[in-house]
Amino acid sequence: MCFAASEKQLYYPSQTPETWRAFLLLALMLPAIACTLIYYWSRDRWACHPLARTLALYALPRSGWRAVASSVNTEFRRIDKFATGVPGARVIVTDTWVMKVTTYRVHVAQQQDVHLTVTESQQHDLSPDSNLPVQLLTIRVASANPAVQAFNIRTHLYRLNSTEYGELCEKLRAPIRSAANVVIHQSLGDLFLETFASLVEVNPAYSVPSSQDLEACIGCMQTRASVKLVKTCQAAAEGECQQCYCRPMWCLTCMGKWFASRQDPQRPDTWLASRVPCPTCRARFCILDVCAVR
Repeated sequence: MCFAASEKQLYYPSQTPETWRAFLLLALMLPAIACTLIYYWSRDRWACHPLARTLALYALPRSGWRAVASSVNTEFRRIDKFATGVPGARVIVTDTWVMKVTTYRVHVAQQQDVHLTVTESQQHDLSPDSNLPVQLLTIRVASANPAVQAFNIRTHLYRLNSTEYGELCEKLRAPIRSAANVVIHQSLGDLFLETFASLVEVNPAYSVPSSQDLEACIGCMQTRASVKLVKTCQAAAEGECQQCYCRPMWCLTCMGKWFASRQDPQRPDTWLASRVPCPTCRARFCILDVCAVR
């Protein structure tokens, strides 16, 4: 700037116009303030950092914030955590912690101490990332510890497919309360899963041979496999169902989600009567072929 505008006499601050002196002072103050703030945060091995202070509130009497940070890191690396949101506002829920990661701050709350309340609901005909109607829910996360600042998380609830709101509810230990003026619409996908489970219950059960052990569901890896595809059509001309020779590898919920994911979202009236391929061997089956394992 000194070379580009030599007539301003920027080489000598005392001779420069008042506006340029203010600009120079601001240019020097901002780095000085930033360095001072970083130095303050780094004292006592970063114990003064805002995130370290928040974690220290959950530390045991003879431990520090680093032990809490280690616990958070361990749970964050697990594959069963719930994560959603854009990079600038990520929401992560583990077995113990509820976290919101923004560009300049990390909010942390312990699950056993939080109160969850749906404070706002927004309805949109189209989602930004899909062609489905979507309901945006704002959930207030307030800790029982007054020293922990409350924060909001947002989640999407789609009408015509499985919802991340349902997955969030499964991961959270505390119940989610709704404000008096907030209405949460149950998605069509959730209604279908309930109907799917009720229909499978009345189908003939499949007896697993004593020599065969049930493994974990390959869809969620959280529960044991609980259904087996058994062709119930007696003649080949009666529809397009095919015999599946796969061993039980899926739980009822994952099989229902797979069945729903293969349907036309614009024609929900055809879902129950449709046929879809087996997720493993691609043999076509209908709901009547899904048998609970006994």
